[in-house]
Amino acid sequence: MTHQEIIKLGVPEGKPLSLAFHLIKLMAESGADRAAMEARISAVVQDPAAFADDPQAGPFAQVLLSERYVPRAEPAPWRQWGSGLEETAVQQMRVACQLPVSFAGALMPDAHVGYGLPIGGVLATRNAVIPYAVGVDIACRMKLSVYDLPVSLLEDDENRLKSALARETQFGVGATFKQRRQHEVMDRDWGVSPITRQNKDKAWAQLGTSGSGNHFVEYGVLTLDAPALGLDAGRYLALLSHSGSRGTGASVADHYSKLAKKMHPELPDNQRNLAWLDLDTPEGQEYWAAMELMGEYAAANHACIHKHIAAQLGAQVLLDVENHHNFAWKEIHQGEEVIVHRKGATPAGADVLGIIPGSMGAPGYVVRGRGNAESLHSASHGAGRRMSRTKAFETITWEQTHAWLKERGVKLMSAGLDESPLAYKDIAEVMAAQVDLVETLARFDPRLVKMAPAGERPED
Repeated sequence: MTHQEIIKLGVPEGKPLSLAFHLIKLMAESGADRAAMEARISAVVQDPAAFADDPQAGPFAQVLLSERYVPRAEPAPWRQWGSGLEETAVQQMRVACQLPVSFAGALMPDAHVGYGLPIGGVLATRNAVIPYAVGVDIACRMKLSVYDLPVSLLEDDENRLKSALARETQFGVGATFKQRRQHEVMDRDWGVSPITRQNKDKAWAQLGTSGSGNHFVEYGVLTLDAPALGLDAGRYLALLSHSGSRGTGASVADHYSKLAKKMHPELPDNQRNLAWLDLDTPEGQEYWAAMELMGEYAAANHACIHKHIAAQLGAQVLLDVENHHNFAWKEIHQGEEVIVHRKGATPAGADVLGIIPGSMGAPGYVVRGRGNAESLHSASHGAGRRMSRTKAFETITWEQTHAWLKERGVKLMSAGLDESPLAYKDIAEVMAAQVDLVETLARFDPRLVKMAPAGERPED
């Protein structure tokens, strides 16, 4: 019997599948025919408790029993920051904390609905990684470079700044560079997963690009009211970027999310997108290695963007701050090692630096984490959407958007209407809701913004 034939009988992948193969081998050695094998496998799948002490089928039955879905008597503890969050996102958090593998959770004030775990959701699990709790755009990242150039360039030499952006960034689904960027990440072992191996050439072609959705590269003014971060108080010209692991990361997410669902057919419908991979299985280890590679790749994308723009401008970098979200980390909480998923949430451990952006027309902030244990050392990753992309297209006009941006001195090189600032929450309210999570060190005000052109479908 083949792998797929056994799965069709209702056997989950992973350890149950291995033990089913072993049972079939034992039955074949005793002379059983194919029909008898299928009947016995099906019988064990339907009622494993009846076969738990069977000399041949016992190990297979016992692993099926151990992996049957057993809801928690009480949900894992979790806390919400901010008020007025959409109820669907809050409910997604509640459901996530009912998983058998859940340890603790937190919901950030920028939260909105996502696949499985809400955007702005933080979930710690025991020995399990959930692909959809990491997210589709694995290791989506923020990076800020502060230049030694005068802020006056934003008005006096706007074309020079625009030219550097146009030359050294690429946006849109499938965007690539004809002359490929060079970075040591392409020398890493891309054979850690069949998906990364198959997509290595595509990843190299897209190295240094930003994609679509809410990804951007923008110039702005960084303001420090007091000395910090090795800089004097004052105003500085800075570059801020937001993007992730591009098409390869999306392929990794898609493959392993589907695999996790196949391995956990017992999950009820409202938890299907929260299917996990045990880290002590080959599948879990393979995804973890692919996820970490995508983290390095996302960092390399930003490194290329910032390096080439700085070179075009002839600028020296005075400060470099970066962090990523849509990732899972092994961390110690309450004395136990757990897997902390931050889907659209910024790491905010004690003294950890991070960047929390607003929208294309609202300020962002350089922050230092306070290490709040209840938030699992996390904070928001931005302002968060207050309306879906569909609703934005239906209710917001370009006239409204341009007027809003003009009032704030923001110039837009390209973007879609679904990324209008009017589709986002008030960043001031979001920051006010998490003063116990982060300390604000500096403010970044966007001035010249480039995103994917209108008509691009989001990848985030």
